[in-house]
Amino acid sequence: MNRRTFFHQTSVLAAASALPKLYAADEAGKKVKVAVVALGRGMQHVQALLKLPNVEIAYLAEVDPKRLEAGLKVVNDTQKVSCVGVKDFRTILDDKTLDAVFIATPNFWHTPAALLCMQAGKHVYVEKPGSQNAQEAEMIVAASKKYDRLVQMGNQRRTWMKEAIEALHGGAIGPVRYGRGFYYNTRKSVATNEKPASPDIDYDLWQGPVPDDVKHDFKKLAHYDWHWFWHWGNGELGNNGIHTLDILRWGLKGDYPLRTTYNGGRYFYQDAQETPDTGTAVYDFGHAGCEWVQSSSHPRAAEKPLAEVIFYGDNGTMGIARDSWTIYDPKGAEVSKSKAAGGGDPAHMGNFIEAIRGNAKLNSPIEEGQKSTMMCHLGNMAYRTNTVVKCDPKTGKVLDNAEAMKLWGRDGGYRKGWEPKI
Repeated sequence: MNRRTFFHQTSVLAAASALPKLYAADEAGKKVKVAVVALGRGMQHVQALLKLPNVEIAYLAEVDPKRLEAGLKVVNDTQKVSCVGVKDFRTILDDKTLDAVFIATPNFWHTPAALLCMQAGKHVYVEKPGSQNAQEAEMIVAASKKYDRLVQMGNQRRTWMKEAIEALHGGAIGPVRYGRGFYYNTRKSVATNEKPASPDIDYDLWQGPVPDDVKHDFKKLAHYDWHWFWHWGNGELGNNGIHTLDILRWGLKGDYPLRTTYNGGRYFYQDAQETPDTGTAVYDFGHAGCEWVQSSSHPRAAEKPLAEVIFYGDNGTMGIARDSWTIYDPKGAEVSKSKAAGGGDPAHMGNFIEAIRGNAKLNSPIEEGQKSTMMCHLGNMAYRTNTVVKCDPKTGKVLDNAEAMKLWGRDGGYRKGWEPKI
């Protein structure tokens, strides 16, 4: 971590080892005090948490003062207890009354921030993908075990689509052989800075563990276009692909794919974007396979797929759309339609809160979540190296691909003094 703002990490670690298990709380309905870090996507965290009973948002942390001001107004206009706003989330980690931290930062902060929170004894809800590279995926899982903290990944479909996957695994379409996921959008050219961040933003803290990239001015990429540059982001595969890839892997009962390919390109605009706007990532699990079809800059409105995720089995087809699913027979005739409880963000975040209270098991524990995130990392390795990436299906380790292994950790390393440690 940055030595200029190093907040007695050694003493925090020592204190963390003595903390009791919060999720073994005697009072099943105990108040849970939380903090939300970063208020882009994090504002949706705030709105969801305000709907959950006996949850107090004690802190908001945000490097953009305008976002922080807006977030504090929403919280303090709604909950009875005043919420404290800070620029640097690390300043709140010594508060022993704080139960959990919700991390909605850019991807490159996910694992470093989660590690600091766990080391301070906090449970963590971290947005997808939860890691910016494969090495960080290993680190966040290892840390959750070492510090015995609950860590839930923000892939909400694990809660919304639970009943649909139960039906699939129950034999709704027989043995499942293949799956397809889709993401279509109308994204435009990058780094136009149409919605610039506040001029008062602390860019040093925004970038945190990531060193400067001499090729790109990251100040033009906050708060969103960083996604499309390898130095900071994971492209669409790690931005939205993770949602459907997670459901595909879950439905196929796979851990890690034997082989991964990802072909495509930046076709719709001639600009600085490094990640593809169009492509198909294909995964072979041996007993079954799947593909993720991407069209980020064209809606393909004339050919809408049946659903977000489609599974093909010996006895038919299942299409799953958020909290509903439809079964088709082998000839394509509709057999049945079903709807689940759904519940949006409050349902998935509520599951995390109830796990802290000891009333539930996590729907998306980080170890399971990072298996799906590894599909994103493996796909991006395949795209960037123009190779078929093979890996051990039990561990996810890349096999016989030196070029892909160069991308296993952060390409270019971390800023001096900010290196994440378990």
